[in-house]
Amino acid sequence: MESPDVVELRDGSCIVVRPVQPDDRERFVRGFERFGPESRYRRFLGFKKRLSEDELRFFTEVDHHDHEAIGAHDAYTGDGVGVARYVRGADPSAAEASVAVIDAWQGREVGRVLLDRLAARARAEGVERFVAALLPENRAMRTLFERLGPVTAHHADGMLELEIALLDEAAPAATAGPVAPRARA
Repeated sequence: MESPDVVELRDGSCIVVRPVQPDDRERFVRGFERFGPESRYRRFLGFKKRLSEDELRFFTEVDHHDHEAIGAHDAYTGDGVGVARYVRGADPSAAEASVAVIDAWQGREVGRVLLDRLAARARAEGVERFVAALLPENRAMRTLFERLGPVTAHHADGMLELEIALLDEAAPAATAGPVAPRARA
């Protein structure tokens, strides 16, 4: 399991990126409250008011092999800002992947950092491709996945289903390595 890294984003803000742990439960509850209605709809493919106990357990109790989750939190406040996860199914070479970023942090490259870290973990665990189901209008998420490798897409039941071949580590990287957080002005 990888250790935490502090990553400076292009806007100068810093996030701590690390594997999700069971004690992140409260961070998930508070983070979910900071999702706007559209973000909740896009992430859960429907309207959702709160996370259930079963969902919180699923989101935070991962084995870091067949189910991996990489989280990011604000390096200064500790508030959760995003998470990327994969869950392997019956085919061990494939895993369903998803990314969720708090509204205030969208467009700041958090999703890119998280997805790149998740893809690296997936490759290390023998995952060769991600699959993802998106709303067809979620162009930002499709673009994020397309950075990882060749994508096959098709529409089914009102959803856009993607299959993404994970390129090797030599593929374009998402971020620079860890940095020390800068003091806030």
